[in-house]
Amino acid sequence: MKKLIALFAVSAMASTSAIAGIALSGAASVSYDDNGSAGGAASDGASATTYDADITLVGTAGATTFTYSMDVDRVNPATTAADMTSTIGPVTIAADMFDVNESNTDTGAGNPIADSDDTGVTISLDAPIGDATIGLDNSGNVTVSGTWSGVTVSHTSKKAGDTTTASAAIAGMDVAVTNKAGATTWTMGTTVSGVALTLASSKKITAAFGLTGNTMTVTHNPERAVVAATATTHDITLRKAYSTVAVSRDLTSGAALSATYSSLDDSLTLKASVAF
Repeated sequence: MKKLIALFAVSAMASTSAIAGIALSGAASVSYDDNGSAGGAASDGASATTYDADITLVGTAGATTFTYSMDVDRVNPATTAADMTSTIGPVTIAADMFDVNESNTDTGAGNPIADSDDTGVTISLDAPIGDATIGLDNSGNVTVSGTWSGVTVSHTSKKAGDTTTASAAIAGMDVAVTNKAGATTWTMGTTVSGVALTLASSKKITAAFGLTGNTMTVTHNPERAVVAATATTHDITLRKAYSTVAVSRDLTSGAALSATYSSLDDSLTLKASVAF
């Protein structure tokens, strides 16, 4: 009997050790949209109820991590990601094992005309030099990054165009600037009298604040300009500027409720969600 008890204890410890290296997370939601003046896909004024549920499993053994994600709100659950990374000294190996199935329809949002294979293996070498870190991957991209006087800067030299990013917290304001192939974008965020404000170079403005136990978020989305189709992407159609107002509340049950109004189509969306 003592041998059986000892064997069970060893088995339990082994199981606990194995479970300790696995992290499970996920999210699920159900939404009701009256579709406003858009009237749903058939433009007949019909409302719609949609569901979404996702699970992510992360397994870690030493310096190696495997991440697997699934979309489970279907008759047949589908893989959405499968990645493995491992670090050996200054060398990092990353393997993307899943080829994402992109939307190729011409919806006016600039979708790609054909899928591109985004699987592959990347081998990078990070060599710290002073306060800077130099990285080189198998695509020939060279990255120099570091933080100086509270400002984080990263510059990547690549065939498709150099990319430089910089971010800092200055006088209570979070600022981020990105220059990619000569085009510059930026965002600024700060909190004034309990209101969290965000402004982007695209002229998008967001304000979030507490309201009697709820959180209200007001967003202004700028007009989307027309962009002609290219050899690899569909065109982007004109979309007028619009605003959204969302009110959300966390419940003691662990779920969250939200109601969102959009002036784009005068629609109201009610959503119940949970994340773990």
